[in-house]
Amino acid sequence: MSAAIRHQIQQLCEEITDHQFKYYVLDAPTITDAAFDKLWNQLLELERKYPQYQLESSPTLQVGGGFSTSFTQHDHIEKMMSLDNVFDQEELANWFDRIEKAQIRNTWLCEVKVDGLAINLLYEDGRLSRALTRGNGATGEDVTLNIKTIKSVPIELSGKNLPKTLEVRGEVFFPLQSFDDLNDSLVESGKPPFANPRNAAAGSLRQKDPKITASRPLAVVVHGIGAATGVSFEKQSSAYELLKGWGLPTSDKYKVVSNRNEVLDFINQYEKNRHNVEHEIDGVVIKVNEIASQNSLGFTSRAPKWAIAYKYAPEEVVTKLLDIKVSVGRTGRVTPFAYMEPVKVAGSTVTNATLHNAQEIARKGVLIGDTVLIRKAGDVIPEVLAPVIEKRNGSERAFVMPSKCPNCGSKLRAMSEGDVDIRCPNSQSCPAQVVERLFYIGSRSALDIDVLGYEAAAALLADKLIVDEGDLFSLTLKDLSKSEFFTKKDGSLGAIAERFIAGLEVAKRRPLWRILVALSIRHVGPTSAQALADNFGSITNIQKATADQLANIDGVGGVMAEAIIEWFSVDWHKQIIKKWEKAGVMLVDAPKEKLKQTLTGLTIVVTGSLNDFTRDGASEAIIARGGKAASSVSAKTDYLVAGDAAGSKLDKAQELGITILDEAGFKLLLEKGIN
Repeated sequence: MSAAIRHQIQQLCEEITDHQFKYYVLDAPTITDAAFDKLWNQLLELERKYPQYQLESSPTLQVGGGFSTSFTQHDHIEKMMSLDNVFDQEELANWFDRIEKAQIRNTWLCEVKVDGLAINLLYEDGRLSRALTRGNGATGEDVTLNIKTIKSVPIELSGKNLPKTLEVRGEVFFPLQSFDDLNDSLVESGKPPFANPRNAAAGSLRQKDPKITASRPLAVVVHGIGAATGVSFEKQSSAYELLKGWGLPTSDKYKVVSNRNEVLDFINQYEKNRHNVEHEIDGVVIKVNEIASQNSLGFTSRAPKWAIAYKYAPEEVVTKLLDIKVSVGRTGRVTPFAYMEPVKVAGSTVTNATLHNAQEIARKGVLIGDTVLIRKAGDVIPEVLAPVIEKRNGSERAFVMPSKCPNCGSKLRAMSEGDVDIRCPNSQSCPAQVVERLFYIGSRSALDIDVLGYEAAAALLADKLIVDEGDLFSLTLKDLSKSEFFTKKDGSLGAIAERFIAGLEVAKRRPLWRILVALSIRHVGPTSAQALADNFGSITNIQKATADQLANIDGVGGVMAEAIIEWFSVDWHKQIIKKWEKAGVMLVDAPKEKLKQTLTGLTIVVTGSLNDFTRDGASEAIIARGGKAASSVSAKTDYLVAGDAAGSKLDKAQELGITILDEAGFKLLLEKGIN
């Protein structure tokens, strides 16, 4: 009897929650209010009679449906691996050679590589129970509610022989035809547009309110199976047929071929037609089709040996260079950039591209009014490559670097002998520099403060809530009530204000090295900041140190030492330190456990993406164990740690005969050092 009651309550909770989701989130109710009320009252009556069986997640305990995504983390049943990449036909041929040395008989499955957000769908007894992002490959963020708003994702599988447990891997993407419409609407409402469709997909999926996700036309394509019980298949292509038969959204843009030439034909076909697909693609994935052969080949610590991603080269397009303008950065550096006729490249419409400095403009021979060739790859800032000389008509003119700051009118100049860059010397009050410094303080590279993006930084300055970054940590909710950015239309404070103040409180307790980075001292980056924090322990000690004492720190040197001395000699810089200290910012490193110095005397370079380390995190791990975390490969490098998309540093390390480690090898080195 008790088991039957528990089962009935469980079923009613699931049914009511499903109807609430359709009503509150999807705006698509499937039953009448009277029918819903009947279910609701039935559940209430059972919970009244049998309170011991009431579920903590019962809809009767929630308000307004209770639908809010919390992004809690869960482990994947099977690890979500990455893919190794090749970038030309020679690298692809080398991969083919390695596969064929194993003397296995196989065909190849080729499929377009969707440039989206990786997702892992877990079905239990045929019903979607959880959806996780890739995360670090072992653990992902729970986005189940948001995934359920995507029409192409079935809540329940159909068909026969459904596995009891099934992990399905795929990509969430933003259809290209809807991308520009979304960006137009964001710009109209005063919000920043997404850089490309992949960012739009990620931003839409990671909404706290699933109603916002439901309003975005996201789609999913599935391409693999992780864990599965009670199901087997002999070929990768057979798995795709199974997934399609169960009602999952598979792609029709794949093909099984028998030789290398047919693989190349597939690659070339989609490179020519990459913009005729409904989603962004950045290459082609080639897999060994036979499962037995996949099992024989196995895996590295991070990727299957039986699959490879052939990445297309960055896209290049031509457009008209309308003007060359300049921007002023957080250190006062004045950087020219191209202002162009809008052109679509790598999935987004661009109007600006970097030109680096006046010398680079002269070297490339670019004139205002030129038709120019530009290149963009993914999230990378577009770059002007060269002018199209044959398109010139004589109206073009040379760019002249301004002599005064466009933001504050100060006379621009080089700050040191031989400096190719010119800077605005008005570092304290130049509006552009203050906003850029505030934006940098809020970034993940520095103090990672919630809400403190570019718009918030500009609003703080424009609304006269602060003069410079020294005032940042003294801000209160009362101060924010004077700014439209932090208030609602009725003048009351929005939730964004409370998040911002909470973010400031968290940032006050960041490690000392992050505080040093946030101060924007010239030449001081994360690696050198950690070395300074480890050796001196407090801002006061760094401030009192001599140039020789600073320069003798491994990773600092003479140039940086002089920059540090110079920074602390400026009166308004000293005021920032005093104001931050008064506001409760921790300017002293908390005592920390001394790790075993396994890397003493070793110079290590980390390149590419690692699963369990951010770039800064890898550098911290190296420095904490006595090693030097270098940014470039040289003959002095002892090890190169190569993650996903390692690039040119890996090539150079191979040329120099430097020992190359994958992530597992890196962890072993951290733990045990050189055996």
